[in-house]
Amino acid sequence: MTEKLYEKDSMLRECEATVLECLEAKGGYEIVLDRTVIFPEGGGQMSDTGTISGAKVTHAREKDGRILNLCERAFAPGEKVKVELNWTDRLDHMQQHCGEHILSYAFWKLFGANNVGFRMAERAVSIDLDKEVTMEEAAKAEDMTNAQIWEDRPVTVSYVPHTALADLTMRKKNTKLTGTLRLVSVEDSDICTCCGTHPPRTGMIGLVKITRLERHKGGTRVEFLCGRWALEDARAKMLYIQEAGNMLSTKEERVCESIRRMEDEIRELKEKAHLLIQARQEEEAKELLAAASVNKSGDKVLAAVEDDYDAKSAKSLLARLTANPGAIGAVIYSAGDRINYLFGRSDDAKSDLKAAVAKANEVFGGKGGGGGNFAQGSAPYAKGWHKKAREVVDFLNS
Repeated sequence: MTEKLYEKDSMLRECEATVLECLEAKGGYEIVLDRTVIFPEGGGQMSDTGTISGAKVTHAREKDGRILNLCERAFAPGEKVKVELNWTDRLDHMQQHCGEHILSYAFWKLFGANNVGFRMAERAVSIDLDKEVTMEEAAKAEDMTNAQIWEDRPVTVSYVPHTALADLTMRKKNTKLTGTLRLVSVEDSDICTCCGTHPPRTGMIGLVKITRLERHKGGTRVEFLCGRWALEDARAKMLYIQEAGNMLSTKEERVCESIRRMEDEIRELKEKAHLLIQARQEEEAKELLAAASVNKSGDKVLAAVEDDYDAKSAKSLLARLTANPGAIGAVIYSAGDRINYLFGRSDDAKSDLKAAVAKANEVFGGKGGGGGNFAQGSAPYAKGWHKKAREVVDFLNS
């Protein structure tokens, strides 16, 4: 069994220990100590990091009361070592976890929403509530949480028999737990069974900021950050808004308004471009029909070769070409680093589209297939593709 010094004093940053076991593991060695300040992953909280006599510990886990520290080097059983905690990681994790307790309490106290899930990853923390909440309600819970943080309330750890839970007002009680339980309590606020590390006072959390709400399984997933993570997230987003304001030549508070106006302008331009493309395609279809030859199947071949085209326009043009009776249509076009080819035919046409796409695959070194009245494929862009397109068109005309 490893003595968990962090359970008694979350502010303790180092200790002397004796190595009990050294096990080979993927990525290094798992070192078991008789005592440690390094918290192992558990209860939704991430593992601490640190060092054992200067050797990095990147992860810790608990198994059968033993804490296994994944370390970059081996130590001999019986060896005396110094364990040092990465305080930045510890503080980050305590801020997130304690902030989660108070935020969950606020949602429960104000709106009767229960926390049914907690996740903590690097710069990503969330709780799942069993009911939907609005942005306005979330803001009230956020305000209540931060008020308790700024009041710098005491956070205490106590050990009680499971029978004592009946006398406590708690947002959640796990009736399956038995024996001596570890309670983390915020003064006049949240009381919760918890194995994680927490600061001695709420002021050390600094700040809780909700970053996103989304519907989730009939309830709400609340994403948030606390302390340093919240500060750095806010700082990054401030820079994004400033950059957006500079790009749009507007004040930061008018960025969204400017984006909406720009979206309206883009929508109008797209509509105008669509009308122009339709008019151009109509003319192009007429020109191709006038110049069309008839192949051995008796079908008129209407083939367009386009530079820097897009998929939507290509399909639109093909539909115009195959609207002509007894016609086979082909649209071969470049789009970025690809050459694409589409083939279609009118209902009364007889040409074999499988043969057409197979020929295009051969000529361009591409892949594609189809049958019936439609086939398509694509290949990597290559210089001289127009000449290859001509070869495919000649095949269709034969």
